[in-house]
Amino acid sequence: MRAIVAERFGGYQDLKLADIPEPTVSNGRVLVRITAAGVTPLDHTILSGGHPRAKAPLVLGNEGAGVVEASGDDRFPDGSRVMFTGPYGVYENGAFSEWLAVKKEHLCLIPANIDDAAAGVPVAYLTALITLRAAGFVPGKTVFAPAIGGSVGNAVTQVARALGAKHAISSTTSHAKAVEAERLGFSEVVDLSAEGLTEGVRRLTDGYGADIIVDSIGGDVLSEALGVLAPGGSLTTLGYAASRKTTIDVTNLIWKGASIKSYSLIAQPVSVLAEAWKAIAGLLGSGQVKPIVAKTFPLENTAEALRYLVEGRPFGRVLVTT
Repeated sequence: MRAIVAERFGGYQDLKLADIPEPTVSNGRVLVRITAAGVTPLDHTILSGGHPRAKAPLVLGNEGAGVVEASGDDRFPDGSRVMFTGPYGVYENGAFSEWLAVKKEHLCLIPANIDDAAAGVPVAYLTALITLRAAGFVPGKTVFAPAIGGSVGNAVTQVARALGAKHAISSTTSHAKAVEAERLGFSEVVDLSAEGLTEGVRRLTDGYGADIIVDSIGGDVLSEALGVLAPGGSLTTLGYAASRKTTIDVTNLIWKGASIKSYSLIAQPVSVLAEAWKAIAGLLGSGQVKPIVAKTFPLENTAEALRYLVEGRPFGRVLVTT
């Protein structure tokens, strides 16, 4: 089968189209014919040698969508359209391939109203729901997730809004993205080309701030975001698109009784993932959340797709199709 293999972890040039054996299906796994795979910052982290447990050569691709070809399971009969995420593309070969043997607990049926954009659902939307629940979200809370054009920032904003947040706020450093966000119906986006993050969040919340912050950016964004936490609020850090390092004013935590915590999707228990899949499938099926796709590339152009994600910083998800 065709697959994109990272022969070593050095850069885009190390992603090569190769012919590798089709995966074999063992107990607890389902053979999925991949139709599309999501391109994520994690792929770039691994390709850059930044993940301590990933080993080359490796087929990257942490999430995807496809059609069940060999199941033997009534929950996922042959021909079912499914989406998935798990350790794929990190600890074992991933979704940048024509076939993948996926563990059943990592699968979710794709609602009929969602096309191959489902490949861009798993990581961001599961992350959104799980982090919000872990932070104690209930309707009426105020949520802030930086980077409206990014996968996690956009997903958290959509999920929080769908679940009844009083405010579901995001931000962008690009005026063009702020305009695009408004066109798409995101009415609470701080345009950082026009005002500061602190000023924008406090303007939108009448000075209150955010009960819950989910930050996938890191760097100075995380540092400034802590300053807009409301009393008793919490910030969850899960990414470092801007930088792995930051400095914080500890009084932003101490004086407010606030907290900061970390999150990893791969580390989530099966029971947590199952509940999150069920909720996200419901929100997708009802149309309350909708994945936004910026651009789709053919499998053989995966290196170009990853470069576009990292350097082009598009509004929406980047996918590769087989």
